[in-house]
Amino acid sequence: KPFTCDHCEKGFKKNQHLKIHQRIHTGERPYTCDQCEKKFKQRQHLKIHQRIHTGERPYTCDQCEKKFKQRQHLKIHQRIHTGERPYTCDHCEKKFRHKNVLKLHQRIHTGDRPYTCDHCEKKFRQKNALKLHQRIHTGERPYTCDHCEKKFRHKYVLKLHQPIHTGDRPYTCDHCEKKFRQKNALKLHQRIHTGERPYTCDHCEKKFRQKNALKLHQRIHTGERPY
Repeated sequence: KPFTCDHCEKGFKKNQHLKIHQRIHTGERPYTCDQCEKKFKQRQHLKIHQRIHTGERPYTCDQCEKKFKQRQHLKIHQRIHTGERPYTCDHCEKKFRHKNVLKLHQRIHTGDRPYTCDHCEKKFRQKNALKLHQRIHTGERPYTCDHCEKKFRHKYVLKLHQPIHTGDRPYTCDHCEKKFRQKNALKLHQRIHTGERPYTCDHCEKKFRQKNALKLHQRIHTGERPY
């Protein structure tokens, strides 16, 4: 490799490749988007970026015809159809379609929580989890019900709330056909039919269908009287 970077001594076969690499060190970004003036180190990166503005999605999945801006995004998407999971956790051997998802998963094993709340110093494994948490401190509630204008911190909580207005009960018990607004409510109800009691008292081994019922029961043993 005759062409060597004088910053980090990395070698390249072609002078053009060295020139592109050196922009990492110099910060040079010679290619500018004419729509938003964002700058790029490589012409190809500019070309990919411009598809945000043009809406161009030149790569199409041959299984479901979904379109993508980048070839790599198509390749990752196709794993849904092929079942390919090329990234394996070296702690528990769980497999993943995305390298980044594996990286997030591994923090369960390592205990790494790199994102810290600047209000209360609570730590999080994921940046998005920190962002959602910080709304407790800021009071931000960006999701508004279009029926009653009640605001929510989380999109999924808004989604759970809206069936109160619509009357929608999409979850049906396959034993008695009773309908529920929430999937978790259906799951709890089905234990009546299955007899499942997954919560066990560690004092007397009595079993309960709901965690809250166990908690109330345990006060018999602890003598706790919170009210």
